Formats: sequence, C-alpha cells, structure tokens
Amino acid sequence: MVRIDKKANRLYVLDTNVLIHDPAALYQFDEHDVVIPMTVLEELDKHKNGMREIARTARQISRTLSDLTTNVTPEEIQQGIPIPRVDGGQAGRLRFLCYRDLSVPESLEQSPDNRILTETCRLRDERRDASVILVTKDINLRVKAAALEVPVEDYLNDRVFDDRDAMIEGARIYTGAGRDGHSLWESLDVDVMVERSDGQTLYHLEGQIPQEWHLGMLVSDSENGAEFEAIVRSHGPNRATLQLLTNYRHHDGVWGVHAHDSRQNFALNLLMDPEIDILTIAGSAGTGKTFMTLAAAFQQTLDGKRFERIVFTRAPVPMGEDIGFLPGTEEEKMSPWMGAFHDNMDNLLRDEREGSSSWNDGATRQLIGSRVQIRSPTFMRGRTLNDTLLIIDEAQNFTPKQLKSLITRAGRNTKIICLGNVGQIDTPYLTANTCGMAAVVERFRNWPHAGHITLKSVERSRLALAAEELL
Repeated sequence: MVRIDKKANRLYVLDTNVLIHDPAALYQFDEHDVVIPMTVLEELDKHKNGMREIARTARQISRTLSDLTTNVTPEEIQQGIPIPRVDGGQAGRLRFLCYRDLSVPESLEQSPDNRILTETCRLRDERRDASVILVTKDINLRVKAAALEVPVEDYLNDRVFDDRDAMIEGARIYTGAGRDGHSLWESLDVDVMVERSDGQTLYHLEGQIPQEWHLGMLVSDSENGAEFEAIVRSHGPNRATLQLLTNYRHHDGVWGVHAHDSRQNFALNLLMDPEIDILTIAGSAGTGKTFMTLAAAFQQTLDGKRFERIVFTRAPVPMGEDIGFLPGTEEEKMSPWMGAFHDNMDNLLRDEREGSSSWNDGATRQLIGSRVQIRSPTFMRGRTLNDTLLIIDEAQNFTPKQLKSLITRAGRNTKIICLGNVGQIDTPYLTANTCGMAAVVERFRNWPHAGHITLKSVERSRLALAAEELL
C-alpha cells in the first residue's frame, strides 16, 4: 500500500461499505474530519429500500446524517458540521464532497468505486495542507488506489483483535507440571490454600498471577492424563481463586458421553455449570462441539428439568452454490441446515448393545420433538426466551450485530451456547477477527458468568484427521 505521510490535519474519505459495515463509523475518527462523497450518498439511497439487513443499515445511516444536518445552514455545511464526541474531546467535522465537473481518467470506467477514487484524488490535489486518506473495506479498491498512489487504509475499528493476535483458547495447559501437582504451583510461584465448601474444592492463590489468565478459563497440568483441572473463578494481579472441575471421563458422564482430554472435560463442566450463562465452544470439524452440547442439553432438559426446552438455530449460509428456496414450514425449511443436529441425535440415541438407533422410535421422536425447537435466526427478533437452552451453531457466520440480537433474547433462566470454527467462515466480508463469535469471546472474557474453550482433539476417523492436517 501507499506509504502515508500523516499530517496534523487529516481528511478521511469513507467508502459506502465502511458505513454499511459500521453505521457509527462517523464517530470513530477522533478530532479528524470525515468526508462523505456524493457517490456514497447515491449508493446508500439505492440500498435503503427493502427489509434486508443492508437496507435497514442504510436507513440508519441516513437518519444519522439527517440528525447531524438538522438546523444547519448551507454555509455551516460548507465549513464542516461538528461531530460530537462522547469523551468530550476536540470534535472533528463532517464534510460532503460534491464535484459537478468530475472528469474520470479514460482508463477507468464510470463505476461508483472509480468515481469515489477520482473524488479522493481531486480532494487530495486541492488540500495540500492536509493528509487525504481513503478508507474502504473493498480490497480491490485498495489495490486500485495503491496503483494510483492514493493514500488508502482499511477500516480497522471493527476488529476485535489484531491480525498478529489470535482468539483466546480459554485454557492454559502447564505440560511441564508433574503428576503430583506440586510442580505446577512451583512453576507458578504462588502460595496455595485449599478450601472445601458445599461439595466444591477451591484453591486460593497468592503471589504473581499470570497476566494471561482470565475469568472462566481452564488451568490444567496436562492435555490428556491431567491430575489437576480447575476453572478460574476470580482473578487479580496478586490473587486468584480456582475451583476444581468434575471429572467426566469415567462413570460421571453426561447423557452417556465421556471426556477424552482436559479440554473436553472442561467443556462438559462449562455446559453443566449453572453459573455459566453464555458459553462459546470453538474447534475444527470433528472435535465434538455439537455432540457434547446436545448431550448436556438433554441431560439438563429431559433428566434434570432445569430447562423447559432446547432451541437450536444456525446461520443459513451455504458453503457453495445456493440451491434456492425451500418448501414447507419454518422448521421444515431449516431441516436441511440441521444435518449436524440430526447426525449427533442419531449417535446419542444409538443402542450400544444392538448397534442400532432408537431415533425412528415413535415415542422417542415425540419426546424429543416436544422439547426441541429448530428455529431460523431471521424470526428471533422481538422474542424473549425463558427457561431455555439456546444453541447457536456455526456462530462464526454471524456478524457481531446479529449475534447481539440473538443473545439479547435471553430471559429468565436461559443459557446460550455458541458453537463454531473461525477457520471456516462462509459469509462474505467477515474474517476471523471481525466475526460475531470472535466478538463474543473477547467482550465476555472477563465476565464471571461466561466461559470459552477451544477444542483440539478430533474424534472422527483417521481420514478426517488426515484431511484436517493435509488439505
């Protein structure tokens, strides 16, 4: 990209996709000026009709611009409209860019992107006293701007973390610790006091607590044959409290499902923990995300009676070419997207002795059908889910705004579980550091009633494991 020599005065020219991606982008440039070309306003006007998300966002941006321009004289618009700041600092100004005589180079067609690029070039030539920077999420437009030596940047405010970082795993495994557990405390260099209360074992630590620890994370001394596994219940620079986990590897299984390593055992603990209201489970295909989640859901709904129903939903985003409209009711339309649900149901209900499945049994289907609802996220707005365990599959294909709409549906006695793999995003314009799942993990990392774990061991065939590594 073009090296930008940023001066004291900066003018950020916003592309249409920046405003649609973040309607509050106007307020993210501190004391610098924001410039909106007329071409952008025309594109917003084209998108405003309809009921799709992009149309609602375009109308929201139009209302924001209308509020800023209300009771403002033409002279004040020419000088720039002050953009208020929440922190009370120096306000930037909103400017509109309009050129009646806009000559586009012959090598460029008269497309909206090229008009925005030409408008930016004209503004750059006129304002030699300031740095004029085009901000766009369109990769192709950034490449064209670089070819024409136009300063250009990506919009980075929507990123939950930087490209050089990665989503937290929710676990800290001290593989060098001994099987007796003592070397774990020596490696941590802390004083430990053990307390047993209400059937729980708590470890109170004093000393230099690792900075990477956070609430709701796993601390273990081994990936597989761990002797010590605990969850961080409180955390500070010099003090922390760990709670020993329940061992679901053997007789204490969940709906017949047993953990094979520390991460799976931690996932089952979070799924069964009444103190955890929102849980995110990440991992590649075949790590058991949906299988363990459904097992815990049936354990707490059909056996424990903690919840009255299970609501299962996912983003209906195709991996390849869309097959078109689907007939039937809402549940019938969602059925083709619920292959993971039906496959795991078949495995959970399989009779180990006969090797067959009881899924086709009428009584079983009626019992499951009375407690499980398959719903489309499109129709979730406005609902309040009480006494519900909400499972959101393929959460990486949701935007942060869409996941917020689903999570805010939570009512009394509701637990939300988000499943996904940020390495398999099928939604355009979303990346591993801007998708909704990454936002939920990062924003809730220090909330005491949230948990997250990244599963790693693949439980499928040797072929699936080889494909994960080789392809």
